[in-house]
Amino acid sequence: MTSANTPALNTSAEPADASEQMRIRMEKRAKLIERGSEAYPVGVERTHSLAEIREKYAHLEADDTTGDVVGVTGRVVFIRNTGKLCFATLQEGGVDGKAVRLQAMLSLANVGEEALAEWKALVDLGDHVFIKGEVISSRRGELSVMAESWSMASKALRPLPVLHAELNEETRVRQRYVDLMVRDEAREMVYTRAAITRSIRDTLDRRGYVEVETPMLQLVHGGATARPFETHMNAFDQKMTLRIATELFLKRAVVGGIDRVYDMGRVFRNEGVDSTHSPEFTTLECYEAWADQFVMAERMKEIILNVADVVGTRTIQTEAGEINLDGEWSWLAVYPGLSEAVGVEITPDTTAEELRDIAAKHEVKVDPKWDAEKLAVELFGEIVEPTLLNPTFVYDYPPSAQPLARPHREDGRLIEAWDLIIGGMERGTAFSELIDPVIQRERLVEQSRRSAAGDDEAMHLDEDFLRALEYGAPPMGGIGLGIDRLVMMFTGVGIRETILFPLLKPEGH
Repeated sequence: MTSANTPALNTSAEPADASEQMRIRMEKRAKLIERGSEAYPVGVERTHSLAEIREKYAHLEADDTTGDVVGVTGRVVFIRNTGKLCFATLQEGGVDGKAVRLQAMLSLANVGEEALAEWKALVDLGDHVFIKGEVISSRRGELSVMAESWSMASKALRPLPVLHAELNEETRVRQRYVDLMVRDEAREMVYTRAAITRSIRDTLDRRGYVEVETPMLQLVHGGATARPFETHMNAFDQKMTLRIATELFLKRAVVGGIDRVYDMGRVFRNEGVDSTHSPEFTTLECYEAWADQFVMAERMKEIILNVADVVGTRTIQTEAGEINLDGEWSWLAVYPGLSEAVGVEITPDTTAEELRDIAAKHEVKVDPKWDAEKLAVELFGEIVEPTLLNPTFVYDYPPSAQPLARPHREDGRLIEAWDLIIGGMERGTAFSELIDPVIQRERLVEQSRRSAAGDDEAMHLDEDFLRALEYGAPPMGGIGLGIDRLVMMFTGVGIRETILFPLLKPEGH
């Protein structure tokens, strides 16, 4: 018996969504096996990649022959079976994601009547095939392999999408493997993202940072204000959460004497899903002893400019205008910036009632439970932040905005923290880190009160973290950088395009 939400188990060897084309391909698979061939051999006698053939024989003129016999493989993305001479285009992924293609030619004179007939009868678009033959240039000057034999390397049972037809976004992200097959841009994104993360690691390594791994399963969630995913550990019979940040463990490492430390990896927040947010995403967090928010601003700038050079540009075109990373990286304080935007002086002493009036005037939705600090931060985010196109360090936040940041060295109503806004969106953040265990305990106790009062995003009291601080932490600065949003900035796409396999709502829901 199955419920309405539990599909019945499909015990057939045939997929539940099998089409007529799939059934025909299944029959071809069966015929390959019946004749004693393999539809999925463990390997073939491949001697060269398609890219190697293209590079080695790029000099050939039209109608040239070489006498060189090679073994190549590729996915069939074009096929034309005409009489005694058949043509196919083979494709493989290139080193940078851009597809490499090569023509294969099968003639009756070279492969024989039986092999040519089997090619016509058994090979479809999407199949991986092995071609052994001479490297030549066709009469039209197309670099080719003239087959003397062929074999199946992997039979595709589902039809390949039409290469020139645009896949809809839902198909692109839900069936990323299909997207990767047919779009160079999809494969190039994988390589671009890898180049960006490699650049970030290179920058930090040159600065003497060491990469560590922090726990993903945690007993106490903290390091950010966010709603966690909850799970259960059977061995301890203990409720646990997936990490929402790596901060508290990295700071423990600094306490222990690892003066420059970072972790780059997945974090998980049980929140909304949209074009800029994903429940699981990648962050960089790094911490440096004897640094403050201004040192970390220089680190952030260096990281992003090095990424820009790897990507190949320090100017980014957006719908809102051009972002110039080579220009000034300005600083804007929260309260003066908001005051200028709304035409009313706002300070840390401005009341919640006054801020609600300003929110109403500017049609910004607010929660009646928000206090003055929260209202000021939200108003800035809604009114000012979207206007900041070029790199801007937004700083001098109220304390509740970042419970792990140090009190301001000159104004106790503020903290030493900034958010980097580029293209109207937060890309990263940094603090002069709070190392006073007494103040930190007060902040976390307040967070715990909020959690007990129903705030799902509030941090819990982490006694072990406080114990670490009580051993004495050196002054330090810390950075949090959203890798996905950095990739989005340089590529101009949404977060679902930057993540190779994004989390999506199950099909049929």
